[in-house]
Amino acid sequence: MNTKRRLRCGDDLPTALYTAAQVRELDSVAIAQQGMAGFTLMRRAGRAAFELLLQCWPAVAEGLPIIIVCGGGNNAGDGYVMASIAKQHGYAVQVIQVGDASRFEGDALSARQRALQDGVLVQTFSTAIVLEEGVLVDALLGTGLSGEVRATHCEAIHWLNQLDLPVLAVDIPSGLCSDTGRVLGAAVYADVSISFIGLKQGLLTGVGPDVAGDVYFDDLAVPSAVYAEVDFCCERLLLSKSLANLPARLATDHKGRHGHVMVIGGDTGMGGAALMAAQAAARCGAGLVSCATQPAHIAAFISRCPELMATGVVSGQELEPLLQRPTVLVLGPGLGQRPWGEQLLQQAYKTEKPMVLDADALNMISEGRVVKSPLRSNCILTPHPKEAARLLGCSLNEVQANRFAAVAEIQQRYGATVILKGAGSLVANGPDALNSDRLGLCSYGNPGMATAGMGDVLSGVLGALLAQGLSANEAARLGVCLHAYAGDIAAQQGMCGTMASDLIPVLRRIINGGR
Repeated sequence: MNTKRRLRCGDDLPTALYTAAQVRELDSVAIAQQGMAGFTLMRRAGRAAFELLLQCWPAVAEGLPIIIVCGGGNNAGDGYVMASIAKQHGYAVQVIQVGDASRFEGDALSARQRALQDGVLVQTFSTAIVLEEGVLVDALLGTGLSGEVRATHCEAIHWLNQLDLPVLAVDIPSGLCSDTGRVLGAAVYADVSISFIGLKQGLLTGVGPDVAGDVYFDDLAVPSAVYAEVDFCCERLLLSKSLANLPARLATDHKGRHGHVMVIGGDTGMGGAALMAAQAAARCGAGLVSCATQPAHIAAFISRCPELMATGVVSGQELEPLLQRPTVLVLGPGLGQRPWGEQLLQQAYKTEKPMVLDADALNMISEGRVVKSPLRSNCILTPHPKEAARLLGCSLNEVQANRFAAVAEIQQRYGATVILKGAGSLVANGPDALNSDRLGLCSYGNPGMATAGMGDVLSGVLGALLAQGLSANEAARLGVCLHAYAGDIAAQQGMCGTMASDLIPVLRRIINGGR
C-alpha cells in the first residue's frame, strides 16, 4: 500500500462524512458490485493501521512492544491482521483478547486464525495485567456498537485508559458513537485514530475530538464508483472552498457596494461585546459599520475604533429611524434581556432585513417574547449548546448527545440557517439552499477559543459576509470556517490566554488570502 498516496489527515481529510450505517453500505457495495472480498478490505485496514503506528511511534522499530487489545468483531479482525503483519516483520507484538474468542466468525475468525498460525501471543484480558511500556492498539468495538458498552468491555476500556501508554484506535475509539460523537458509557481515549472507507462524522464533533486525538483516514483503495452509490448527510467544510464564494473587489468599488452592517447591542456593562462584533465586521470587509448601543458606551467605541458610526439609543423608538440605512443587522452581542434589549430586537425584526441573531436575542426568541417562529430564511441563528437547549426546550445533555439532530431540529423549527457552536461546529442550511438537508461540519478551531467574546466576533464576521452579498447559507459556512481558522492561528502563540479580540486582525489577513 502506498501510504503517502492515500493516508490523509488534517485539512487533507475527505469532506464527505458518514454514519456507521452508510459506511456499512459502502462496504456492501464494494463487496457486491466491485467484487472486493471482505477479507481483502480487512487486510488493507490492518496494514494501513500498522503503517500509521510505525509512522507515529518509530521506537517500535527499536523494540518498543505493540499491544493490541481485541474484542470479537471485524474491528478485532483488523487488530489480528496488524498482529500478523507485526509478527512477520519481527516486531514485538502481543494480543490481549477481551471476551469470548469462540464467538469469532467470518473474516474476523480468519484473521485470528492466521495470527495464531504466525505465532502471535494471545493473552486473555484481566485487569491484573501490568504493562509498563509499549504502544496500545484499540481494536475492541469499532463502529458496530449500537448501545451502551457492556460490562466486560467497559472494564477493559477503563483499564486501558488508566495505562500511561500511547493509544492508536482502529477505525474509531471504542465506546465513541460514530454517528453522534457521544460516549456510550465509556470510551477509549486515543492519541491517534485511523478511520477506514468512510470518515465517521462522530470523530469530529461532540466529545469526538477529545476522544479520537489526531484523526487519519484511509479509503482502502475502494473505487470512486462505490462512493457514487451511497449518499452522505454531512460534509466537512473547507475554508478554501468557502472563500471562493466571496465576491472579488473591483477597481471601481466604493464602500456602498460592500454593505452596511449595524450591530445592535451593548447594554449597560456589556458594551465590549457589541464593539468586538462591530470591529470584526469591519475587518471582514463590510463597507460601513454602525452600532446602536447604550449612550454611555459611545466615547469608548469612538476612541477604540473611530471608523465605527456609533449612536446611543435608549429605546426601540429611538432605534427605528436608524434602521433605514443598514443592509444587514447583527443582534445579540451584549443585548441583554431587559426591556431595552427586547424593544431593540422587536424593532429590528420588523425591517425584514438579513439578520444575525446571537446570545440574548436567541434567549428572548426561545421564550417567545419577541419574535414568533418560523423566522425568515435570510436570518442566521448562532446558538451555543445551552442556547440551543433553550431554543428546543430540552436539556443541554440532550443537545450534546446528538448535535446533528439538534441543529437540524432548530433549523426545521425556526426556519433560518443555524450554526450550532462548539467543538466541531455544525451548520444547518436554510430552506433556500441546494442539498438543504446536508449539514456542514467545521473541523477547524481549538480549546483556546473557549473564552468570552468569541461568539460576538463570529456574529460580526457573519454580518460582514451577508453585507457583501453572500446568502445566509454561504455566509454561515464561510463565517464559521474563517472564525475557527483565525482561532487556530491566534492559538499558535499558546491556547491559554487567547482572547476574542486576538482574532480580529487575523481575520483580515485570512479573508485577503493570507494564512
